[in-house]
Amino acid sequence: MTETAGRDPDAVSTFVEGFAAQLVEAGMQRMPARVFAALLASDSGSLTSAELSELLQVSPAAVSGAVRYLAQQHMVAREREPGSRRERYRVHGNQWYEALTNREAVIKRWEGALRQGVTSLGADTPAGRRMAETLAFFEFIDSEVAAMMERWRAHRERAFGRD
Repeated sequence: MTETAGRDPDAVSTFVEGFAAQLVEAGMQRMPARVFAALLASDSGSLTSAELSELLQVSPAAVSGAVRYLAQQHMVAREREPGSRRERYRVHGNQWYEALTNREAVIKRWEGALRQGVTSLGADTPAGRRMAETLAFFEFIDSEVAAMMERWRAHRERAFGRD
């Protein structure tokens, strides 16, 4: 495979498995973590199902399920190879930004549910106050993430240029 040309395949494999283990420890499922780490470690950032299966020594079905999960999390994209029916899976150049931005939508939905909870439970009840504090926490996180992402975009442009 050309993806590890000029590199020690054992060192690449050690990195992929080690980083995947860190992702699993943080809550990601094992196979999506391994696929994501393999894509991230590839020079092109893009591999086919067959290449991932070979690299990770797993079945194409395992790769397919992992890619489905990663695509739902906005961490990878599917691309058709020109003139072929084969798909390539590509890690986004800004995958962390995409994943975090996707989380912002989840936080907004949680805020709506929590507002409803405060109203339903009564703002003056112990449960309502707890719900209101939780809502305030997520509102704070939401505003901090938005400001942080703006700073990240400026930093990324200075450090790596525009896409």
